[in-house]
Amino acid sequence: MKILLIMDPGIPVPPPLYGGHERLVYMFAEEYKRQGHEVSLLAGPDSHISGKCFSFGVNDLERSALQKNKELFEVWYFLFKHRNEFDIIHNFGRLMYLLPVLNYQVKKIMTYGRPVAVRGIKMVNALPNCNLIFTACSNYCVSTGNVAGNWETVYNAIDFSKYELNESVSDDAPLMFLGRLDKIKGVHTAIKIAKATSNILWIGGNIPQTPDNFEYYKQQIEPQVDGKQIIYLGALNDEEKNFYLRQARGLLFPIEWDEPFGMVMVEAMACGTPVIAFNRGSVPEVLEDSITGYIVNDEIEMTDKISQLNTINRVICRERAAGKFSHIKIAEKYLSIFN
Repeated sequence: MKILLIMDPGIPVPPPLYGGHERLVYMFAEEYKRQGHEVSLLAGPDSHISGKCFSFGVNDLERSALQKNKELFEVWYFLFKHRNEFDIIHNFGRLMYLLPVLNYQVKKIMTYGRPVAVRGIKMVNALPNCNLIFTACSNYCVSTGNVAGNWETVYNAIDFSKYELNESVSDDAPLMFLGRLDKIKGVHTAIKIAKATSNILWIGGNIPQTPDNFEYYKQQIEPQVDGKQIIYLGALNDEEKNFYLRQARGLLFPIEWDEPFGMVMVEAMACGTPVIAFNRGSVPEVLEDSITGYIVNDEIEMTDKISQLNTINRVICRERAAGKFSHIKIAEKYLSIFN
C-alpha cells in the first residue's frame, strides 16, 4: 500500500530527545517500510524516514496561532494536490488537516495520544465523510472522545530491541523517576518516598519551561537534589534511558492527573524494571498488578510496595509488556483496521 503519515511540526521526526508521537510516527514509518509498503511522511523540517519526506511549518513548540494557521493551509494544499496518490492517510497531527480528503475514498486514521476535544469530533462527523476511523492510545483516552464516529483503542508502542533486559538488580539498586518535571507528574512525591524508604532516586526528564511548573521545579525540586541520594540526570536520550532504567529497582509513577498512556512505564518494563503507579487514567491498562508492577491508590500504598519490587520476575515483566506494546504488533493493528 501507499501510506502517508502526518505529524505536526514543532519537533522533527524522529525526535532528538523527548517527543512521544514523533517517535511513534518514525517507528511506524520504518515498520511499514520493512513490511514492503511505500511510505511517505509529512512533518516538520529536519524530519527523515526511509521513505519519502515532505516538510512544512517550523519546528517551534511555542509558534504563534498565525503560524499554525499557515501550516493548516500548507497541509490542505498538499492533501488536495495528492488526494488520489495514497491508500491510507494516518494522521497524528491536527484533525482539521483531514478536511480536504474527508469525503474521498482514501482510508483515513486519526490518532490521538491525549484527551480529545469533542467539539471537533462532532463537527467532522457531521460533514460528509467516508473511510474515517478514530483511534486513541488507551480505552481511557477513547472514552474522552467517543461521542461520534468509529473508534478503536490502539495502544502506543516502543521498539523493544532498543531496550536491554536486566534479569536482576541488587536490593539497594536505585529507584527512578522519568518524565517531564511538571507538578502533575509527581516527582515531588517520588522524592518524598525515596527519602522515607532510604533509597537513592534517579530523576530523568526535562526541566519545565512554563512559568508555573518552572517555579514548582525551582522551589520544590531543585533544592532537594543533592547529587547523592536525590540525583538529577538531565534530559535522557534513548540510549541513556536504557542505561539507567535497566539498573533501577523500580520506576515510580506518582501522577496527579489522568495519564492518557504513560510511555515511560513501557520503557521501564522493556528493561524488566517493574513500575509502581497511581491508579489514574490508563495505568490499569498498561500495568498488570503484581506481574509488571503494582497499581496503588496513594503515597502510603506506593511506599509500602517498595519492599516488594524484587519479588517481580523481571523476565516475565518484559515478556508481558512486549506481548502488548511492541511496535511490530501495534503497526500490524493499525494496518488491519480497514480489513
